[in-house]
Amino acid sequence: MPNAPHLTRPEGPAPQDFNLSRRGLAGLLTAGYAAYAFSADAAPIVTDTEGLTVETVYVAENGGAVPAYVARPAASGRYAAVLVVSEVFGVHEHIRDLCRRFAKLGYVAIAPAFFVRADPENQLAQTQDFPLIQKIVGTAKNEQVMADVGATLKWLEDQPFVDKKRLAITGFCWGGAVVWMACARFPELKAGAAWYGRLSHPPAGAFMGDDTRQWPLDIAGQLKAPVLGLYGGKDQGIPVTDVEIMRNALKAAGQTGSQLVVYPDAQHGFNADYRSSYNEAAAKDGWTRMLAHFAANHAAPGKAKGWFG
Repeated sequence: MPNAPHLTRPEGPAPQDFNLSRRGLAGLLTAGYAAYAFSADAAPIVTDTEGLTVETVYVAENGGAVPAYVARPAASGRYAAVLVVSEVFGVHEHIRDLCRRFAKLGYVAIAPAFFVRADPENQLAQTQDFPLIQKIVGTAKNEQVMADVGATLKWLEDQPFVDKKRLAITGFCWGGAVVWMACARFPELKAGAAWYGRLSHPPAGAFMGDDTRQWPLDIAGQLKAPVLGLYGGKDQGIPVTDVEIMRNALKAAGQTGSQLVVYPDAQHGFNADYRSSYNEAAAKDGWTRMLAHFAANHAAPGKAKGWFG
C-alpha cells in the first residue's frame, strides 16, 4: 500500500510526506480528488445528488466570471445559503461533496473557484508539484478574494431560491482564514465556521509569509458575524498558543458570539475524509457544532440537524 501524506501543516504536506503509485494516482484523478493530498488508505465520503440540483454557475466579478459549483435542494422554495471556501487544492471532489452534504440538509451551497485566474485548467487538483500549488495560491491576494466573496454573496442574493437573510460561510485550511476575514468585511453574513484556518501571519520566507495582508488576529475586533473556529491540537502549522491569543482577543473585543474549539488529538485537515489526517470523531463533532452555530445565528434551514441529517 503506498504511503499516505501526513497533512499536519496548514500549507499542505512537505515533499517527503507524499508517495503514491501511478496506478493509485490515476484512480484518484478519475474520482476528482486533489492528487497531492489524497491518501491511499482513505475512504472518502460520497454524497449522491438525489433530490438535488447540481450545476456550475458563473459569478460576475470585475468584468470577468468566476466559476462556482452549486448544490441545492431540487424542490421549490427559498433556502438558507452557505458559501464554501476551499483548501489550497481548489474546488475538487471533496469540496463538491461538502456542498452536496449541505444541500441534503436544505442549504444552497456554493463553492467558487478562487484560483481560476492563475489556474484555468484546474492544475491544483491534478498536480503533485507543491511549489506549483504555492505559486498558484499565492496569486489570490486578500482583496481579490474578498471581492470574489462579495460577488458570490451578491449572486446568492439575486437567486429566487435563496433566502438572502440567511447567509453563512465556512472554509477549510486556506479557506478557514478566508472565513475570518469575510466575517469582518460583509455584514450580510450571519455566521461563519472556520476549519483550521491560519490565525497569524506566516513566518517571513514561508508560504504567503511575504504578503503584507492582514490575518484573522489583526481583525478580531472587527467581526460583523460570529465565527466558530475549529482547530486541531496536533496541527504543526497553527500552534495552540495562536488559538489562545485569538480567544483572548475576541474576549477583549466583546465578540461573545464567536468561539474556538480545539480537538487535542486532531491534526490539521481533520475534516478531510480523503486524507490520512481525517479524524472521524473530531469531524463529526465539528460538523454538529457548525450546524448549531448557524442555527443559533439565523443562518440555517431550520432546526440544526446532526451528521448528514
